[in-house]
Amino acid sequence: MMFLKIFKKKINEFNPDFIFWSAISSHIHGEGEYVNIQNGYDLLKNLDTKNAILLTGGLQATSAAEIVLKRMPKINYLIAGESELVLLEILNNFENNTEELKNINGVCYFENNNFFQNKKQEIINDLDQLTPYNYDIFDNQVLNRPYNGRVVKGIDYEMSRGCIYSCNYCVETIIQKYYNFNEMSPKTGAIKNFKKYLRHKSSKIIFDELTYLNKKKNIELIRCQDTNFLTNDRNVLLELSALLDKSDLNIKIYIETRPEGINEKSIELLKKLKVDGVGMGVELADSDFREGELNRFADQEKTINAFKLLKENNIKRTAYNIIGLPNQDEKSILKTIEFNKILNPDNITVAYYSPYYGTKSQKKGEELGLFDEYESDVDSALRSKSKADDILPVSRLDYYKKQFVSLVRN
Repeated sequence: MMFLKIFKKKINEFNPDFIFWSAISSHIHGEGEYVNIQNGYDLLKNLDTKNAILLTGGLQATSAAEIVLKRMPKINYLIAGESELVLLEILNNFENNTEELKNINGVCYFENNNFFQNKKQEIINDLDQLTPYNYDIFDNQVLNRPYNGRVVKGIDYEMSRGCIYSCNYCVETIIQKYYNFNEMSPKTGAIKNFKKYLRHKSSKIIFDELTYLNKKKNIELIRCQDTNFLTNDRNVLLELSALLDKSDLNIKIYIETRPEGINEKSIELLKKLKVDGVGMGVELADSDFREGELNRFADQEKTINAFKLLKENNIKRTAYNIIGLPNQDEKSILKTIEFNKILNPDNITVAYYSPYYGTKSQKKGEELGLFDEYESDVDSALRSKSKADDILPVSRLDYYKKQFVSLVRN
Protein backbone atom coordinates (compact mmCIF):
# COMPACT_ATOMS: atom_id res chain seq x y z
CA MET A 1 0.00 0.00 0.00
CA MET A 2 2.86 2.38 0.82
CA PHE A 3 4.30 1.81 -2.64
CA LEU A 4 0.98 2.66 -4.29
CA LYS A 5 0.78 5.90 -2.32
CA ILE A 6 4.28 6.88 -3.42
CA PHE A 7 3.50 5.88 -7.00
CA LYS A 8 0.29 7.91 -6.99
CA LYS A 9 2.17 10.92 -5.61
CA LYS A 10 4.75 10.64 -8.40
CA ILE A 11 2.03 10.57 -11.05
CA ASN A 12 0.37 13.64 -9.53
CA GLU A 13 3.66 15.54 -9.35
CA PHE A 14 4.92 14.60 -12.79
CA ASN A 15 1.58 14.69 -14.63
CA PRO A 16 2.94 12.54 -17.49
CA ASP A 17 1.74 12.51 -21.09
CA PHE A 18 2.57 8.77 -21.26
CA ILE A 19 2.97 5.95 -18.79
CA PHE A 20 4.96 3.12 -20.36
CA TRP A 21 5.99 -0.13 -18.67
CA SER A 22 7.79 -3.24 -19.75
CA ALA A 23 10.42 -5.70 -18.45
CA ILE A 24 13.21 -8.02 -19.40
CA SER A 25 13.45 -11.60 -18.13
CA SER A 26 13.56 -12.33 -14.44
CA HIS A 27 15.44 -15.40 -13.21
CA ILE A 28 13.50 -15.17 -9.97
CA HIS A 29 10.04 -15.45 -11.50
CA GLY A 30 10.34 -17.38 -14.74
CA GLU A 31 9.87 -15.38 -17.91
CA GLY A 32 9.32 -12.03 -16.24
CA GLU A 33 8.73 -10.17 -19.48
CA TYR A 34 5.69 -12.35 -20.24
CA VAL A 35 3.71 -11.14 -17.24
CA ASN A 36 4.97 -7.56 -17.16
CA ILE A 37 1.81 -6.26 -18.84
CA GLN A 38 -0.42 -7.74 -16.15
CA ASN A 39 1.86 -6.72 -13.28
CA GLY A 40 2.05 -3.13 -14.48
CA TYR A 41 -1.67 -2.97 -15.14
CA ASP A 42 -2.47 -4.26 -11.66
CA LEU A 43 -0.54 -1.30 -10.25
CA LEU A 44 -2.23 1.25 -12.50
CA LYS A 45 -5.81 0.09 -12.93
CA ASN A 46 -7.18 1.66 -9.74
CA LEU A 47 -5.04 4.80 -9.81
CA ASP A 48 -5.99 8.17 -11.24
CA THR A 49 -3.50 8.35 -14.11
CA LYS A 50 -4.69 11.86 -15.07
CA ASN A 51 -4.74 12.24 -18.83
CA ALA A 52 -1.72 10.02 -19.41
CA ILE A 53 -1.76 7.63 -22.37
CA LEU A 54 -1.10 4.11 -21.08
CA LEU A 55 1.24 2.21 -23.34
CA THR A 56 3.12 -1.08 -23.03
CA GLY A 57 4.67 -3.88 -25.04
CA GLY A 58 6.17 -7.32 -24.69
CA LEU A 59 5.37 -10.93 -25.43
CA GLN A 60 1.67 -10.80 -24.58
CA ALA A 61 1.30 -7.68 -26.69
CA THR A 62 2.88 -9.68 -29.52
CA SER A 63 0.92 -12.91 -29.12
CA ALA A 64 -2.45 -11.84 -27.66
CA ALA A 65 -2.94 -8.12 -28.26
CA GLU A 66 -6.71 -8.24 -28.72
CA ILE A 67 -7.23 -10.40 -25.62
CA VAL A 68 -4.98 -8.15 -23.50
CA LEU A 69 -6.76 -4.96 -24.58
CA LYS A 70 -10.15 -6.50 -23.79
CA ARG A 71 -9.03 -7.70 -20.36
CA MET A 72 -7.13 -4.51 -19.53
CA PRO A 73 -9.30 -1.75 -21.02
CA LYS A 74 -7.40 1.11 -19.43
CA ILE A 75 -4.44 0.46 -21.76
CA ASN A 76 -4.59 2.79 -24.77
CA TYR A 77 -1.96 1.21 -27.03
CA LEU A 78 0.13 -1.95 -27.23
CA ILE A 79 3.40 -2.36 -29.10
CA ALA A 80 3.80 -5.81 -30.63
CA GLY A 81 7.27 -7.08 -31.51
CA GLU A 82 10.36 -5.13 -30.52
CA SER A 83 9.24 -1.95 -28.82
CA GLU A 84 12.23 0.40 -28.48
CA LEU A 85 12.20 2.17 -31.85
CA VAL A 86 8.40 2.13 -32.05
CA LEU A 87 8.21 3.83 -28.64
CA LEU A 88 10.63 6.49 -29.85
CA GLU A 89 8.49 7.09 -32.94
CA ILE A 90 5.36 7.35 -30.80
CA LEU A 91 6.92 9.95 -28.53
CA ASN A 92 8.23 11.97 -31.46
CA ASN A 93 4.87 11.93 -33.23
CA PHE A 94 2.96 12.84 -30.10
CA GLU A 95 4.46 16.32 -30.26
CA ASN A 96 2.80 16.78 -33.64
CA ASN A 97 -0.52 14.99 -33.58
CA THR A 98 -2.00 12.37 -31.25
CA GLU A 99 -3.92 10.82 -34.15
CA GLU A 100 -0.63 9.95 -35.82
CA LEU A 101 -0.07 7.29 -33.16
CA LYS A 102 -2.70 5.15 -34.85
CA ASN A 103 -0.66 4.97 -38.04
CA ILE A 104 2.65 3.80 -36.58
CA ASN A 105 3.81 0.29 -37.49
CA GLY A 106 3.73 -2.20 -34.63
CA VAL A 107 0.89 -0.47 -32.74
CA CYS A 108 -2.34 -2.20 -31.64
CA TYR A 109 -5.42 -0.50 -30.20
CA PHE A 110 -9.21 -0.46 -29.92
CA GLU A 111 -11.38 2.24 -31.44
CA ASN A 112 -15.20 2.23 -31.39
CA ASN A 113 -15.10 -1.34 -30.07
CA ASN A 114 -13.06 -2.47 -33.08
CA PHE A 115 -9.58 -3.99 -32.75
CA PHE A 116 -6.83 -2.62 -34.99
CA GLN A 117 -3.36 -4.08 -35.47
CA ASN A 118 -1.07 -2.04 -37.67
CA LYS A 119 1.53 -3.35 -40.10
CA LYS A 120 4.49 -5.02 -38.39
CA GLN A 121 7.57 -2.92 -37.81
CA GLU A 122 10.95 -4.03 -39.17
CA ILE A 123 13.08 -6.28 -36.99
CA ILE A 124 15.98 -4.41 -35.32
CA ASN A 125 19.14 -5.61 -37.05
CA ASP A 126 21.69 -3.26 -35.45
CA LEU A 127 21.50 -3.64 -31.68
CA ASP A 128 24.27 -1.09 -31.14
CA GLN A 129 21.71 1.66 -31.66
CA LEU A 130 19.84 0.56 -28.51
CA THR A 131 22.70 1.11 -26.11
CA PRO A 132 23.66 2.01 -23.47
CA TYR A 133 21.01 1.30 -20.83
CA ASN A 134 20.80 4.03 -18.21
CA TYR A 135 21.17 2.36 -14.81
CA ASP A 136 21.57 5.75 -13.10
CA ILE A 137 17.78 6.07 -12.83
CA PHE A 138 17.68 3.15 -10.35
CA ASP A 139 18.52 3.25 -6.66
CA ASN A 140 21.74 1.38 -5.93
CA GLN A 141 19.99 -1.19 -3.73
CA VAL A 142 17.98 -2.35 -6.76
CA LEU A 143 21.22 -3.75 -8.17
CA ASN A 144 21.80 -6.09 -5.19
CA ARG A 145 21.07 -9.76 -5.81
CA PRO A 146 22.02 -13.16 -4.35
CA TYR A 147 24.58 -15.25 -6.19
CA ASN A 148 25.98 -18.51 -4.83
CA GLY A 149 25.68 -17.55 -1.19
CA ARG A 150 26.75 -13.92 -1.56
CA VAL A 151 25.03 -10.63 -2.22
CA VAL A 152 26.58 -8.97 -5.26
CA LYS A 153 25.77 -6.00 -7.44
CA GLY A 154 24.43 -7.45 -10.66
CA ILE A 155 22.40 -6.64 -13.74
CA ASP A 156 20.67 -8.47 -16.56
CA TYR A 157 22.46 -7.76 -19.82
CA GLU A 158 21.71 -8.33 -23.49
CA MET A 159 24.47 -8.99 -26.04
CA SER A 160 22.21 -10.45 -28.70
CA ARG A 161 18.65 -11.30 -29.65
CA GLY A 162 17.14 -14.39 -31.15
CA CYS A 163 17.42 -18.16 -30.88
CA ILE A 164 17.96 -20.54 -33.77
CA TYR A 165 15.68 -23.17 -32.23
CA SER A 166 11.90 -23.40 -32.24
CA CYS A 167 10.89 -25.41 -29.16
CA ASN A 168 7.12 -25.85 -28.88
CA TYR A 169 6.84 -24.53 -25.31
CA CYS A 170 9.12 -21.50 -25.61
CA VAL A 171 8.13 -17.82 -25.74
CA GLU A 172 10.87 -17.28 -28.33
CA THR A 173 8.58 -18.87 -30.93
CA ILE A 174 6.10 -16.02 -30.41
CA ILE A 175 8.67 -13.50 -31.65
CA GLN A 176 9.83 -15.82 -34.44
CA LYS A 177 6.26 -16.12 -35.69
CA TYR A 178 5.69 -12.36 -35.50
CA TYR A 179 8.65 -11.75 -37.80
CA ASN A 180 7.67 -14.61 -40.13
CA PHE A 181 10.37 -17.13 -39.21
CA ASN A 182 7.92 -20.01 -39.40
CA GLU A 183 9.83 -22.75 -41.23
CA MET A 184 12.14 -25.11 -39.36
CA SER A 185 14.14 -28.30 -39.75
CA PRO A 186 12.22 -31.41 -38.63
CA LYS A 187 15.51 -33.05 -37.61
CA THR A 188 17.07 -30.33 -35.46
CA GLY A 189 14.21 -27.97 -34.59
CA ALA A 190 16.26 -25.04 -35.95
CA ILE A 191 14.44 -22.30 -37.86
CA LYS A 192 15.36 -21.68 -41.48
CA ASN A 193 17.34 -18.52 -42.29
CA PHE A 194 18.25 -18.20 -38.61
CA LYS A 195 21.23 -15.98 -39.44
CA LYS A 196 18.75 -13.23 -40.33
CA TYR A 197 16.99 -13.70 -37.00
CA LEU A 198 20.09 -13.68 -34.79
CA ARG A 199 21.34 -10.17 -34.07
CA HIS A 200 24.06 -8.86 -31.81
CA LYS A 201 25.90 -5.86 -30.48
CA SER A 202 29.47 -5.25 -31.58
CA SER A 203 32.29 -6.50 -29.34
CA LYS A 204 33.61 -2.95 -28.80
CA ILE A 205 30.22 -1.68 -27.62
CA ILE A 206 29.79 -4.67 -25.28
CA PHE A 207 33.27 -4.22 -23.81
CA ASP A 208 32.79 -0.48 -23.31
CA GLU A 209 29.48 -1.07 -21.54
CA LEU A 210 30.89 -3.79 -19.28
CA THR A 211 33.83 -1.54 -18.42
CA TYR A 212 31.51 1.32 -17.46
CA LEU A 213 29.28 -0.98 -15.42
CA ASN A 214 32.18 -2.48 -13.50
CA LYS A 215 34.28 0.65 -13.01
CA LYS A 216 31.56 3.26 -12.49
CA LYS A 217 28.60 1.31 -11.12
CA ASN A 218 30.56 -1.40 -9.26
CA ILE A 219 28.68 -4.16 -11.04
CA GLU A 220 30.25 -7.54 -10.39
CA LEU A 221 27.73 -9.99 -11.87
CA ILE A 222 26.60 -9.79 -15.50
CA ARG A 223 23.68 -12.13 -16.11
CA CYS A 224 23.42 -12.45 -19.88
CA GLN A 225 19.88 -12.73 -21.19
CA ASP A 226 21.00 -14.10 -24.56
CA THR A 227 18.68 -16.99 -25.34
CA ASN A 228 21.55 -19.24 -26.43
CA PHE A 229 24.87 -17.56 -25.72
CA LEU A 230 27.08 -19.90 -27.74
CA THR A 231 25.11 -19.34 -30.94
CA ASN A 232 26.13 -15.68 -30.84
CA ASP A 233 28.28 -14.52 -33.73
CA ARG A 234 31.59 -16.34 -33.23
CA ASN A 235 33.71 -13.39 -34.34
CA VAL A 236 32.00 -11.13 -31.81
CA LEU A 237 32.63 -13.64 -29.01
CA LEU A 238 36.28 -14.11 -30.01
CA GLU A 239 36.91 -10.36 -30.22
CA LEU A 240 35.16 -9.80 -26.89
CA SER A 241 37.09 -12.64 -25.23
CA ALA A 242 40.39 -11.07 -26.31
CA LEU A 243 39.37 -7.71 -24.85
CA LEU A 244 38.12 -9.21 -21.58
CA ASP A 245 41.05 -11.58 -21.18
CA LYS A 246 43.51 -8.67 -21.28
CA SER A 247 41.38 -6.42 -19.07
CA ASP A 248 41.42 -5.92 -15.31
CA LEU A 249 37.61 -5.99 -15.05
CA ASN A 250 36.45 -7.66 -11.84
CA ILE A 251 33.32 -9.28 -13.22
CA LYS A 252 31.63 -12.66 -13.33
CA ILE A 253 29.46 -13.51 -16.32
CA TYR A 254 26.55 -15.92 -16.11
CA ILE A 255 25.20 -17.25 -19.42
CA GLU A 256 22.53 -19.59 -20.71
CA THR A 257 23.15 -22.01 -23.54
CA ARG A 258 22.33 -25.52 -24.74
CA PRO A 259 24.50 -28.41 -23.56
CA GLU A 260 25.43 -29.53 -27.07
CA GLY A 261 27.42 -26.31 -27.53
CA ILE A 262 29.80 -27.17 -24.67
CA ASN A 263 33.10 -28.76 -25.76
CA GLU A 264 36.83 -28.31 -25.14
CA LYS A 265 37.04 -25.42 -27.58
CA SER A 266 34.05 -23.50 -26.23
CA ILE A 267 35.27 -24.06 -22.65
CA GLU A 268 38.45 -22.12 -23.44
CA LEU A 269 36.36 -19.36 -24.94
CA LEU A 270 34.13 -19.19 -21.86
CA LYS A 271 37.16 -18.86 -19.58
CA LYS A 272 38.48 -15.89 -21.54
CA LEU A 273 35.01 -14.34 -21.42
CA LYS A 274 35.12 -14.50 -17.60
CA VAL A 275 32.13 -16.85 -17.51
CA ASP A 276 31.56 -18.02 -13.94
CA GLY A 277 28.31 -19.92 -14.38
CA VAL A 278 26.30 -21.61 -17.12
CA GLY A 279 22.58 -22.36 -17.06
CA MET A 280 21.38 -25.13 -19.38
CA GLY A 281 17.93 -26.40 -20.16
CA VAL A 282 17.60 -30.09 -19.34
CA GLU A 283 13.79 -29.68 -19.33
CA LEU A 284 13.13 -33.42 -18.98
CA ALA A 285 14.97 -36.71 -19.48
CA ASP A 286 12.56 -38.56 -21.78
CA SER A 287 14.08 -38.19 -25.27
CA ASP A 288 10.99 -39.41 -27.12
CA PHE A 289 8.73 -36.97 -25.25
CA ARG A 290 11.20 -34.12 -25.60
CA GLU A 291 11.55 -34.56 -29.35
CA GLY A 292 7.98 -35.56 -30.19
CA GLU A 293 6.09 -33.16 -27.91
CA LEU A 294 8.52 -30.28 -27.49
CA ASN A 295 10.45 -30.22 -30.79
CA ARG A 296 13.65 -30.09 -28.75
CA PHE A 297 16.53 -32.27 -29.89
CA ALA A 298 19.31 -32.77 -27.35
CA ASP A 299 21.66 -35.75 -27.14
CA GLN A 300 21.75 -37.25 -23.63
CA GLU A 301 25.47 -38.11 -23.77
CA LYS A 302 26.37 -34.61 -24.94
CA THR A 303 24.39 -33.19 -22.04
CA ILE A 304 26.21 -35.42 -19.55
CA ASN A 305 29.56 -34.51 -21.10
CA ALA A 306 28.76 -30.79 -20.99
CA PHE A 307 28.09 -30.86 -17.24
CA LYS A 308 31.24 -32.93 -16.72
CA LEU A 309 33.47 -30.59 -18.77
CA LEU A 310 32.21 -27.49 -17.00
CA LYS A 311 32.83 -29.05 -13.59
CA GLU A 312 36.37 -30.04 -14.55
CA ASN A 313 37.01 -26.42 -15.49
CA ASN A 314 35.50 -24.91 -12.34
CA ILE A 315 32.57 -23.27 -14.12
CA LYS A 316 29.35 -23.49 -12.10
CA ARG A 317 26.46 -25.39 -13.68
CA THR A 318 22.73 -24.88 -13.32
CA ALA A 319 20.19 -27.36 -14.67
CA TYR A 320 16.78 -26.02 -15.71
CA ASN A 321 13.93 -28.53 -15.47
CA ILE A 322 10.20 -28.33 -16.31
CA ILE A 323 7.32 -30.36 -14.87
CA GLY A 324 3.62 -30.37 -15.73
CA LEU A 325 3.91 -30.26 -19.52
CA PRO A 326 0.85 -31.40 -21.49
CA ASN A 327 0.86 -35.22 -21.64
CA GLN A 328 3.80 -35.51 -19.22
CA ASP A 329 3.26 -38.32 -16.71
CA GLU A 330 4.80 -39.14 -13.33
CA LYS A 331 7.32 -41.57 -14.83
CA SER A 332 8.73 -38.72 -16.92
CA ILE A 333 9.34 -36.62 -13.80
CA LEU A 334 11.01 -39.54 -12.03
CA LYS A 335 13.29 -40.12 -15.04
CA THR A 336 14.21 -36.44 -14.98
CA ILE A 337 15.09 -36.65 -11.30
CA GLU A 338 17.34 -39.64 -11.99
CA PHE A 339 18.99 -37.83 -14.91
CA ASN A 340 19.75 -34.85 -12.67
CA LYS A 341 21.47 -37.25 -10.28
CA ILE A 342 23.79 -38.26 -13.11
CA LEU A 343 24.45 -34.61 -14.08
CA ASN A 344 24.98 -33.58 -10.44
CA PRO A 345 24.65 -29.83 -11.19
CA ASP A 346 25.78 -27.16 -8.74
CA ASN A 347 22.32 -25.59 -8.85
CA ILE A 348 18.98 -27.13 -9.77
CA THR A 349 15.89 -25.21 -10.76
CA VAL A 350 12.51 -26.73 -11.49
CA ALA A 351 9.65 -24.72 -12.94
CA TYR A 352 6.02 -25.47 -13.56
CA TYR A 353 5.20 -25.49 -17.24
CA SER A 354 3.60 -22.17 -18.17
CA PRO A 355 1.15 -22.07 -21.10
CA TYR A 356 2.48 -19.04 -22.97
CA TYR A 357 -0.26 -17.91 -25.31
CA GLY A 358 0.36 -18.73 -28.97
CA THR A 359 2.94 -21.48 -28.48
CA LYS A 360 2.24 -24.98 -29.80
CA SER A 361 2.38 -26.49 -26.32
CA GLN A 362 -0.15 -23.95 -25.05
CA LYS A 363 -2.56 -24.88 -27.84
CA LYS A 364 -2.05 -28.57 -27.08
CA GLY A 365 -2.75 -27.99 -23.38
CA GLU A 366 -5.92 -26.08 -24.19
CA GLU A 367 -7.12 -28.92 -26.46
CA LEU A 368 -6.52 -31.41 -23.66
CA GLY A 369 -8.50 -29.25 -21.24
CA LEU A 370 -5.51 -28.67 -18.97
CA PHE A 371 -5.53 -24.89 -19.37
CA ASP A 372 -7.91 -22.11 -20.29
CA GLU A 373 -7.41 -20.43 -23.65
CA TYR A 374 -5.69 -17.51 -21.94
CA GLU A 375 -4.09 -17.85 -18.52
CA SER A 376 -3.35 -14.81 -16.38
CA ASP A 377 -1.20 -14.60 -13.26
CA VAL A 378 1.38 -16.93 -14.81
CA ASP A 379 4.46 -17.56 -12.65
CA SER A 380 6.33 -20.79 -13.31
CA ALA A 381 8.32 -20.45 -10.10
CA LEU A 382 5.32 -20.18 -7.78
CA ARG A 383 2.23 -21.85 -9.18
CA SER A 384 0.93 -24.27 -11.76
CA LYS A 385 -1.97 -23.26 -13.97
CA SER A 386 -2.76 -26.89 -14.77
CA LYS A 387 -6.20 -28.36 -14.04
CA ALA A 388 -6.68 -31.81 -12.53
CA ASP A 389 -6.29 -34.73 -14.94
CA ASP A 390 -5.75 -38.48 -14.82
CA ILE A 391 -2.17 -38.42 -16.14
CA LEU A 392 -0.67 -36.34 -13.35
CA PRO A 393 -2.88 -34.95 -10.54
CA VAL A 394 -2.08 -31.38 -9.55
CA SER A 395 -1.39 -32.43 -5.95
CA ARG A 396 1.28 -34.84 -7.20
CA LEU A 397 2.71 -32.16 -9.44
CA ASP A 398 2.97 -29.79 -6.48
CA TYR A 399 4.72 -32.50 -4.46
CA TYR A 400 7.43 -32.94 -7.08
CA LYS A 401 7.90 -29.17 -7.42
CA LYS A 402 8.55 -28.85 -3.68
CA GLN A 403 10.65 -32.00 -3.33
CA PHE A 404 12.48 -32.08 -6.69
CA VAL A 405 15.86 -30.82 -5.45
CA SER A 406 15.88 -32.96 -2.30
CA LEU A 407 14.94 -36.05 -4.34
CA VAL A 408 17.89 -35.39 -6.66
CA ARG A 409 20.36 -34.73 -3.85
CA ASN A 410 19.19 -37.69 -1.74
